[in-house]
Amino acid sequence: MAGGIRESTGEDDDLQETHEINVTPFIDVMLVLLIIFMVAAPLATVDVNVDLPAAAATPAPRPDKPLYLTVKEDLTVLLGNDEVARDTLSSALDNFTGGDKEQRVFLRADQAVDYGELMNVMNLLRKAGYLKIALVGLEMLPAATTESETGSP
Repeated sequence: MAGGIRESTGEDDDLQETHEINVTPFIDVMLVLLIIFMVAAPLATVDVNVDLPAAAATPAPRPDKPLYLTVKEDLTVLLGNDEVARDTLSSALDNFTGGDKEQRVFLRADQAVDYGELMNVMNLLRKAGYLKIALVGLEMLPAATTESETGSP
């Protein structure tokens, strides 16, 4: 027992050593780490507002560090959160990926972007050597797809 009461015999007045782990500092460290991760997690997301079209396909698993290329309504191109000129897109992609042409590029475009403009960006990606392109859209609810297919409101 850790803090047991001893009978005082007068011969041995030293306290008995306890061999238990004090978990209080461990709990304090874990709570501090939890707070740090709760604050840092929202900062790790991409915050570019784009009005994405909806898709009924099943979503694919998301990689650990996705590479987002965004085409906004005003036709500006963003790599992650940074705006990139179309003529320097190839070098910006190489800098971002470290020259890994096999990395998947997640292409997002606003609904107002013309299909021809989206194809121009895809052609720029292909010229840069990035052939693994995934188009990003919003998930469509199953009830919404059946209503739109039948034509009822």
